[in-house]
This record gives sequence, structure tokens and C-alpha cells, in this order.
Amino acid sequence: MNLNLDRSLALAINTTDMAWEESPSKGVFRKKLEREGAESGLTTSVVKYRQGTSFSAHQHPSGEEIFVLEGVFEDEHGKFPKGTYFRNPPGSSHSPKSPEGCELFVKLNQFQAGDSEFVKIETAEQEWLPGLVDGLSVMPLHSFGTEHTALVRWQPGTHFQPHVHAGGEEIFVLDGVFEDEHGTYPKGTWLRSPNYSKHNPFSEQGCIILVKTGYML
Repeated sequence: MNLNLDRSLALAINTTDMAWEESPSKGVFRKKLEREGAESGLTTSVVKYRQGTSFSAHQHPSGEEIFVLEGVFEDEHGKFPKGTYFRNPPGSSHSPKSPEGCELFVKLNQFQAGDSEFVKIETAEQEWLPGLVDGLSVMPLHSFGTEHTALVRWQPGTHFQPHVHAGGEEIFVLDGVFEDEHGTYPKGTWLRSPNYSKHNPFSEQGCIILVKTGYML
């Protein structure tokens, strides 16, 4: 399988329009956004655990990065409620479950060489920092090398200056409506912009987005 792996192409996919596909694990469903192999390699997905679902113990030889969109995810290391961002580095392992059900934004096998930090951030408990323009707030989540991941909150009517994405940019719209000169992107939209692409983003309605930059160099 080779799904959306050409990172020279710009993508905008509204995941709410996609059907859930069954996974090999009972009670676990997914919407595939990027995928290198049928059940291996580079992967970006939205994943749903039905209530009471558990997943067999497994390793992450090349790491996993997750943002909890709904519900509560759990494993032997703790509980991860809605809004939690976490990273399990290469070589880690766990036995995930979700007694009450959950939805996740998941990236597998995409850690940069040398990035071995465990991260767990409950974003509902974190402080927002001022952004570069009025109406914009930022919550840094993780940085390593050229790669930076953060939440960005846009107040209604906020406009940002045109800018270039050195190393590309990836966005998942968590709430509200994000916009630029190329289109309008409601909650649940996943966007990927190539290395050195350019746009002029804004949000008339307001939104919160999960943003990753600098990872395509």
C-alpha cells in the first residue's frame, strides 16, 4: 500500500466525510490518511476505540504520536483524556484500552533520529501563550531539531501574515473553521502542505488547530 506518501503534494481531507474501516483488532476502527504498508511503516490515521475495547500488547519500534480527540484512552501507564497529547518514543511498548471509548489522531513511525522523549501533556490544564498577532494564542507541545508541534487558537476574525513553510506544515482542525486563500477547513479536516509552500491563513469563525512544522526537511 502507498497512500498519500508523495509529500510534494498539498492535501486537504475532511475526515468527517470518510467512512470508518475495521482494523485487525476487534472494536478498533480507523480512517487512513497516510500509509506506507497495510499494517506497518509510516502511518497517519484517525482511530476509534469502541467502548470496552482493548488492544494487545505491542511495541513501537519507530515511535507513536497521539492526540486524544474524544473520550479517554488508557494503558498501563495511565489515563489520557480528551485533549491529551502524548509521544511514545521508538522502542516503547504498551497495552492500550478504552473502557468508555475514544477517538484519536495517530501518527506512527515518524520520529526523527535521536528523538527519544516520552511526552504526556493534558492540554486542558496548560496555559496559552501569546501568538505573533492579536487574536492568536499558542501552546507548544514538542520540539526536536527542526520539527515543532503546537496547538494554535484563533479568535474569531483573526488574520495571520502570508508565510512560507520551511520543512512543510501539517494541521488537524480540532474545533471551529480554519481558512486560507485555498479553501475553508472545518473541524476534522487534515491538511498537509509541502516543503516551502506558502499561504495566508485566517479564521473568521475562530478555531483551534494542531500544527506540526519543519518535519519534511
